Amino acid sequence: MTMKTDICYKKLYENGIEILNRAGIAEAKLDARLLLEYACQTDHSVLFAHPEREISEKEYDNYIGLIERRAKREPVAYILGNWDFMGLNFKVNSNVLIPEQDTEVLVEEAMRYTEDGFKVLDLCTGSGCIALSLLNYTNDTRAVCTDISGEALDVAKENAESLRLSDRVTFVKTDLFPGEDMGKFDIIVSNPPYIATKVIDTLAPEVKDYEPRLALDGSEDGLLFYRRIVDSVHKYLFSSGYLFLEIGYDQGKALTDMLKENGHFHDIEVIRDYAGNDRVVRACFY
Repeated sequence: MTMKTDICYKKLYENGIEILNRAGIAEAKLDARLLLEYACQTDHSVLFAHPEREISEKEYDNYIGLIERRAKREPVAYILGNWDFMGLNFKVNSNVLIPEQDTEVLVEEAMRYTEDGFKVLDLCTGSGCIALSLLNYTNDTRAVCTDISGEALDVAKENAESLRLSDRVTFVKTDLFPGEDMGKFDIIVSNPPYIATKVIDTLAPEVKDYEPRLALDGSEDGLLFYRRIVDSVHKYLFSSGYLFLEIGYDQGKALTDMLKENGHFHDIEVIRDYAGNDRVVRACFY
């Protein structure tokens, strides 16, 4: 792939938009710009201040290669290798879910109840974005982060290092909960797999073809991990500690019923996301 004619920065951007539009990418303009800035090592201002900037053959080839990957529906975050969440930048790859704005609702709600010096347990941590955000915006807090995927934990460890939080977090490879020798926690947070198995193949290609199924599949009804968490959380939460769970838009009633039937929780509330959908369940442990 080589550049046959001279092309300027703005024209290359427009070419990228056209290719992505043909591929049915909803955010074609945004994605084309992000990939252009990545390929050319520029920032947002260049498009407006220097639209006629010359493009080298290497930049052209790099950009078209990235655009072709996006046209095949590979997520921009995986192409870039990082993504912003809670005002922080996190490394991401195909071993972890891409941090979504909806999950910021979970972090923001948990922050309302997190005091300096608290111990936090993050189940199914993935990139570590939830726990590390909580640590970053509080003082003297510590976290234990678990995941069944060693590859995911490798990503989370890199993020802890880049945010200079490694000395405040412990990572444990395990199927959900760590050993009880880790003690009890003031806050437990989790964005567990919660999509019903049969639904996964109906999702957008960016999700079903690229994001790790291990982090998506919540079994037949999508509630398997919630049952496991609610059944065992009493071993890990201090009295008056809080549990925060991200949920699917249609799972609020199922989760609140589950927590009420358990009998160990009060102050149970469903919090909505920015689109008005149920997104987080909060509950206090007796």
